Amino acid sequence: MLESPLVPMLLIGGIMYFLIIRPQLQEKQAHEKLLGGLSKDDEVVTSSGIWGRVVRVDGDRVVLNVGGKNELTFDKQAVARRSN
Repeated sequence: MLESPLVPMLLIGGIMYFLIIRPQLQEKQAHEKLLGGLSKDDEVVTSSGIWGRVVRVDGDRVVLNVGGKNELTFDKQAVARRSN
């Protein structure tokens, strides 16, 4: 019986899937769920480290109050996480 090089390749592919690809897919799904659930008065942190409170969500834009009367508009994808 000849040893096939296919078996080690499949084993390496399976390990890569469970250690690299699957966690990235789960993280992406969690981020999409976060973005879909954004609403007014949520406290969030952007990917650039700016903390703010959501004033409104307009399609793919999010307006954040960053203190006082200061409001900044961000792309929705820039929201990294909720702060609470």
